[in-house]
Amino acid sequence: MKTRNPALARITPATLVGATCVLAMLYFGREILEPLAVAAILSLIITPLVRKLAGLGLNRTAAAFVSVLLVGACVVSLAVVLAFQLASVTSDLPQYREAIQEKIESVRTLTERPFARLEEELSAVIPQAQTPAPDAAKSRGAKSAVAHQPPAPAPAATPQMSVRGALARLFSLAWGPIGQAGIVLVLLVFILLEQESLRDRVVRLAGRAEMSRTMKALGDAAEGVSRFFFSQFVVNAVFGTTMGLGLWLAGVPHAVLWGTLCGVLRFVPYLGALASGVVIAVFIAAIDPGWWLALSFLALFVSLEALVANFIEPRVYGHSSGLSPLAIIVSALFWGSLWGPVGLLLSTPLTLCLVVAGRHVAALEPITILLGEAPNMSHAERFYQHALAGESDAVIREGRAYLAKNSFAKYCDQVLLPGLALASLDLRNEQIEEVQQTRLRATGLRLIETLTQTPGTANARRFGRRQAVPLLNSSIGAHLRQLRLARLGRWQGSLDVPSRSVVLCAGLTNERDELLSELLVHALRVAGIDARGVTLDEQNERPDASKSELVSTVFIVFPQKEGFDRWLAAVNDLRGGLPQALLVTIRPPFDAEIMEQAAVSGHVDMVLSSFEEGLAFVAAGNRAAVS
Repeated sequence: MKTRNPALARITPATLVGATCVLAMLYFGREILEPLAVAAILSLIITPLVRKLAGLGLNRTAAAFVSVLLVGACVVSLAVVLAFQLASVTSDLPQYREAIQEKIESVRTLTERPFARLEEELSAVIPQAQTPAPDAAKSRGAKSAVAHQPPAPAPAATPQMSVRGALARLFSLAWGPIGQAGIVLVLLVFILLEQESLRDRVVRLAGRAEMSRTMKALGDAAEGVSRFFFSQFVVNAVFGTTMGLGLWLAGVPHAVLWGTLCGVLRFVPYLGALASGVVIAVFIAAIDPGWWLALSFLALFVSLEALVANFIEPRVYGHSSGLSPLAIIVSALFWGSLWGPVGLLLSTPLTLCLVVAGRHVAALEPITILLGEAPNMSHAERFYQHALAGESDAVIREGRAYLAKNSFAKYCDQVLLPGLALASLDLRNEQIEEVQQTRLRATGLRLIETLTQTPGTANARRFGRRQAVPLLNSSIGAHLRQLRLARLGRWQGSLDVPSRSVVLCAGLTNERDELLSELLVHALRVAGIDARGVTLDEQNERPDASKSELVSTVFIVFPQKEGFDRWLAAVNDLRGGLPQALLVTIRPPFDAEIMEQAAVSGHVDMVLSSFEEGLAFVAAGNRAAVS
């Protein structure tokens, strides 16, 4: 019986109709929604400053006005500086006209020369058709017709625009952006003043039952956007300052303008940095007689951008955006197509708010899954996904990365065994095809054999190559035990060891028990414990009664409902052969076919819940024995 993904189950025809209506509202209502969105995002950014000023003794209203004035003064000052710089660049362009024309001609020559040479070579090989000479009479007739045509009227002189008209046109052009900025400013002030009231209204709208979740969503959105924009502002400011200083030292005119351009355009995801680099490189190529300065700038820009994007940004604000790189590009295309340049600039914070809301609102959960920084997938699910695809290299790489920070016992508890449990469940439900079963078994064998192999054991590797195991007909645990026996001998080590220093891991002859016992043996041996594995059904592997004093603990695999009688018989044999040893079993939390714990606990000395608990139990016993 197949199960549906809960997130996909919520995508119904009604959901699609609602999403279409929302998209239509966003597009046709952009004149109202754009300033409202800008003001809301700015309020989230300015809120930390308002709280800081309020903490210094100002009331809420004064702190809001002072914060808006400070930010507005910084923006206006920057705009004035950029306006003067841009005017200076415009006035200096006629000085660079000759250099620009020479560069354009040289670039055209370089691009056309290969095609011209190719055309010459093709003309030499392929004969060209002869074009017939034009008829002389037709030529004379055309000339006479041209001669009798009336002269074209002279173009009318363009009327000179008056000073009043020029000011009126300039004011009409500037009124649109100034009016939009004024609307945003008014909305920003009122949002800051009514922030607590708006939050209370949103919480009341969501309902008292959802108060905790709503507060958590609002807090996450405000914190995420504020942290992201502040970190991005710091990084971009440093980047722009560095580029401006480098251009100034190189003698490039208007270095302040170009440095500011580098910093400001980096707020536009991906495309902004590319656009600023191209514009500045073109300007440098236009003013410099040669190409060395432009190429040097490109090398510096690309190197600094790669350093910032790959090393500095992940360490400064790391995962603060909460979005995957592909999601940032998709969001920029989406919001840019809806709202133009404003949407392009606001694409990341708007999408971030949707992703945060999707963590708390069930209807928006698909957005979080698709656009979030990482899918909400556990290590076990990721292991199972790679194993189904036969991506053994990825599974081994992730396993080694996990083991670099955690023990092998924890890897079994958190990744390997839960992943294999998912595979077992799908196998019982007949959701795994035969090809996927082959991939899964091959990947599991290679992973476990790689992770459990002791470094430098060349004999084991040779044995593994020599003893080919049919994957569909053999147990992975049995194969691993064969490798260990070939490396360590029949008793898996010397019998000349101290009393009660050996730990046995025992199981019945089936694929599940053999695998679990072998994994536990390796988890204990990695921790420095003399652990050895036995199969209870094999008479020649039963513990030798004459050496029973060497064994302190026996870990026997937790039984399944099928074969419980065999398990009881094996436990009774262990009680008789090793009367002084503790019998311990580990109950897997993910296996639905196991016996109830109440039926098992009366036949063993202790029931544990994980490999890590078993490791801690043995380590504590060893410390007690030493003391």
